[in-house]
Amino acid sequence: MEYQEFSAKNVDDAITEACETLMVTSDRLDYEVISNGSSGFLGIAAKPAVIKARIKEEEPKVEKEEKTEKVEVKKENKSEKKPEKKAAEKKPEVKEEKETKEVKENAVPVNAEEVVAKANAFLKEVFAAMNMEVEVNSKFRAEDNILDVELSGAEMGVLIGKRGQTLDSLQYLISLVVNRDTADYVHVKVDTENYRERRKATLENLAKNIAYKVRKTRQSVALEPMNPYERRIIHSALQNDKYVTTHSEGDEPFRRIVVTLKK
Repeated sequence: MEYQEFSAKNVDDAITEACETLMVTSDRLDYEVISNGSSGFLGIAAKPAVIKARIKEEEPKVEKEEKTEKVEVKKENKSEKKPEKKAAEKKPEVKEEKETKEVKENAVPVNAEEVVAKANAFLKEVFAAMNMEVEVNSKFRAEDNILDVELSGAEMGVLIGKRGQTLDSLQYLISLVVNRDTADYVHVKVDTENYRERRKATLENLAKNIAYKVRKTRQSVALEPMNPYERRIIHSALQNDKYVTTHSEGDEPFRRIVVTLKK
């Protein structure tokens, strides 16, 4: 299968987009990063991340190994040389284990206080440049490796932006800052006035209404362009629907979901 190009706000979203289009899980995705993209300032002059991806080709190694094992069993009756082969096979595994241990030893563990301090310092500079008074409450959840950033103030509508675009841009920028020198990737979630939960409820309600419309009119309906996160909400809301199915069409940032009647 040939590589296909996928673009999104960041590499993670591009991988999600590829998995969604190719209908595979991430462990079955073979991809190369062409461009990490750039965020600009608060989404202005931003460049999307671009990857090349395809479904991993399944190599019929299992069958060959089974045949080899059968042959070796027959040979074992004549001459007992199988233990030497086993020892030879184990050597690469030992090397891999040593390499993994070395990487873990050289990696810098995530420091919760440092992650929170980086995020707060960055946001302080951003809001000072915007002449905005915003209260920042950052908490790091070590068990999930997630940094939750809650913003509050008098002008939160400005920070949310159209369909949460400004909030998403802030989230992406903070992610770049806190993951600059960390060993494990820290996921960042930025919210204000419970916008994320309210937006999710709105999209789930929209999905149900569109599904009813498609079922009643028997005609497909294309939704407005959405980012990968919001498209996943629509897909999830209708994945178990008995009458309709969903798929995405178009290129970022104009990629949209189409709801169609099941045959």
